[in-house]
Order: sequence, then C-alpha cells, then structure tokens
Amino acid sequence: MTDESKIVFIGRKPAMSYVMAIITSLSASNAKEIILKARGQAITTAVDAAEITRNRFLKDLTISKIAIGTEEMPPREGENSSRMVSTMEIILAKP
Repeated sequence: MTDESKIVFIGRKPAMSYVMAIITSLSASNAKEIILKARGQAITTAVDAAEITRNRFLKDLTISKIAIGTEEMPPREGENSSRMVSTMEIILAKP
C-alpha cells in the first residue's frame, strides 16, 4: 500500500462522503492508520468526518496525532499580496 492511498483530502463535499472514504480506505487495504488533510474552511469538515467515523462507525478508532500549520498561498488574480491559509492533519489509527 502506498502512502498516498492512506491520505484523504478534505474539500467541499458533505462530511458523510469523507466518512465513507475513511471507512473504505481502512477496510479495503487493512491499513492501520489514515491521514485526513484539510485547509481553510474545510478544517471543520475534517473534524466532523473524524468524529462521525469514531463515534458512529468505528468505535475503536483513535486519534493518534493532530498537526496544525499555516501555508502561504500565492496571490489570486487581481490581488497584490499572498495570503496565509490554515492547515490541519488528523491521523486516525486502528489498534
């Protein structure tokens, strides 16, 4: 199994879409952990997906690590300066 198949990038879809992706990734590949990556407003969806998965579906799943940070994004069209965007990684692990 490659490292990229253990990563779920969180975006604009509903949280349940990511919950299904987490469950599928963990069961299909027998992986011990999965990484959720989110930026900006998607951070709330990542937290929701992790908690829904832990509380409703995989009760033995634990959060092994949470990493937060900031990335500098290039300026958008028509803007002069770059902007800072918050990032978060949540690592979920099976025992």
